[in-house]
Amino acid sequence: MKLLLVEDNPKLGPMLAGGLRDEGHVVALATTGKEALDAAALERFDAIILDMMLPDVDGLTVLDTVRRRGDATPVLVLSARDQPADRIGGLDKGADDYLTKPFSFDELLARLRALVRRASGASHTGVIVVADLEIDTTGKVARRGGLEIVLSAREYAILECLALRRGRVVSRDTLLETVYDGDDMPESNVLEVYVAALRRKIDRDFPNKLIGTRRGLGYILAEET
Repeated sequence: MKLLLVEDNPKLGPMLAGGLRDEGHVVALATTGKEALDAAALERFDAIILDMMLPDVDGLTVLDTVRRRGDATPVLVLSARDQPADRIGGLDKGADDYLTKPFSFDELLARLRALVRRASGASHTGVIVVADLEIDTTGKVARRGGLEIVLSAREYAILECLALRRGRVVSRDTLLETVYDGDDMPESNVLEVYVAALRRKIDRDFPNKLIGTRRGLGYILAEET
């Protein structure tokens, strides 16, 4: 998943970002409300983790602004305020879930998975289905025709990125960020090499091809490409 983490705490923010990256997610860390609004306007994220107490623009204002823009990205609010009125205020402004501090990192991960599952139309088990291809976002495995497909970590990351946006074109830059989060971006055709490997493993033995190319735009995972 590509996540926007909005947290101004100098210890908690980097710690959460590191933990999320260790789980295979792409993370952009914003430490102010303005940074968060700029990032959300420039890029598309699978979910936003939003702290309420920010040094400039408060979290509720950030949330309200994002929703007024027409951005439906799932938002998980983090807050030390645990009164019902605080939770209701966040939910009424458009938050999808509310997690009070302190919290378990495992619970944060579980709530994120649930939010993105609902937004992507995946089943309650975290499985995204495209024709006879199944992508298990919890177990991080893929199957086609009932048979498990052996994928490298980077191949799976690309496939999950396409699956979360199934039916939509995903740009080359978005896929590269998924594979090389925090690392230097390659200048070669390494992404094309990974996509070609995915096609061999997923499409080669089946008459209907699920991974399509949109020249100059990117790639798409769909029942009809």
